[in-house]
Amino acid sequence: MTEFVLPSIFFVVAFIYSSVGLGGGSSYTAIMAIMGVSYTFIPTTSLTLNLVVTFIGMVNFWRKGYGRINLIIPFLLTSVPITYLASTMDLPEIIFKIILISTLILVTVRLYIFNSLTLSFHLSGINKWLVIIGLGSTLGFIAGSVGIGGGIYLVPLIVMFGLGTEKEASAAGAMFIWANSLVGVVARIQSGTFDSNFILPLVIVVLIGGFFGSYLGAFKLKSKIIQQIMGGVVIVAIILLVKGL
Repeated sequence: MTEFVLPSIFFVVAFIYSSVGLGGGSSYTAIMAIMGVSYTFIPTTSLTLNLVVTFIGMVNFWRKGYGRINLIIPFLLTSVPITYLASTMDLPEIIFKIILISTLILVTVRLYIFNSLTLSFHLSGINKWLVIIGLGSTLGFIAGSVGIGGGIYLVPLIVMFGLGTEKEASAAGAMFIWANSLVGVVARIQSGTFDSNFILPLVIVVLIGGFFGSYLGAFKLKSKIIQQIMGGVVIVAIILLVKGL
């Protein structure tokens, strides 16, 4: 069942997430947990798939001129070391699931509350760097521990704090997820949790889904509509994961 169902589901997830500059780690991780994939392999698989999907997103968004190095570099400097450290941690399964469920709840809050807020702030000086350090470190831990890249939180907060436009935020989110996923995968390969026979077929389908999704997202689709679809998937995953505790 896993061999046939997962690729089909992941194709759709990659298409949806990549259309708004994201990797899909939250849904990949949740779906694998629901289907009984060993929790020791879930983060490695999600991070690997994030690498594929967000690379395509980076190319499309940055090719259209939305990329800003000065926007993303500070977040990478604060997140990458934490991602590596979190990826080397050997978490008990119950702790892994608690962190995952908590993270997915935050995803739904981000999609259905933050997404509808019209609040905006202008940060400068020390306040700007405090936000960058705190946000980068937190998202790095999430990426390393459960395989969720963190861009799903970063993108709206960049807009909310006046650091960039929606498209610039999507471009930054794609690069943020890609870089942290790369670091996480390297750390987990070193720990021996990379199963190429399981991962490679999934890489192929998300590569295809990610190509079409990121193309349509960068050129045609509206991100808010796509994110509402994502929210429905995550809510179902939360319900099923809570029942399985």
